[in-house]
Amino acid sequence: MKQKTIQKEIALEGVGLHTGRPVRMTLKPAPPMHGFRFQRLDLEGQPVIKADVSQVVSTNRGTTLRQGEAQVHTVEHVLAALRGMDLDNVLITMDGPEAPILDGSARLVVEAIREAGIEEQDKEREVFEIEEPISYKDEVTGTELLALPSGKFEITTLVDFNSPVLGQQFASLSSLEDFEKEIA
Repeated sequence: MKQKTIQKEIALEGVGLHTGRPVRMTLKPAPPMHGFRFQRLDLEGQPVIKADVSQVVSTNRGTTLRQGEAQVHTVEHVLAALRGMDLDNVLITMDGPEAPILDGSARLVVEAIREAGIEEQDKEREVFEIEEPISYKDEVTGTELLALPSGKFEITTLVDFNSPVLGQQFASLSSLEDFEKEIA
């Protein structure tokens, strides 16, 4: 399977959920093997932050990535949209510290990606295959993850926010083709 990027730039504007600051976020096509990276246009040197688990410094009420002194906050919705639309390589520029919350989901980002178009690239996608069960538990946050070998793609998640307003949320996805309709 080949890697993919967007065909043209996408500009989205809104405010950060936690900072309340206005922000312009632009998704740009990126070359093969680039991955997802955030660039802070408002900081000196316009630093780039790779979207990688090794860059995660907080998951409290949102995902924060950090590289050096540069951080980006509340990036989980845009990253979900990019991955859910089966993309591999996109540069996300932002003129503020936090991605715009938009409507609170990934839907508007997904719709913008669909409108911009998706381009297959001339490089094979690297795939991680789970060959034996992998489990993880964080006693502090209560997070538990379990990955099992399977001949098919499937993700099931349960989140308990321990809140009467948010309660528990459950989702299951057995094909990325269903992401736009079922998850975004």
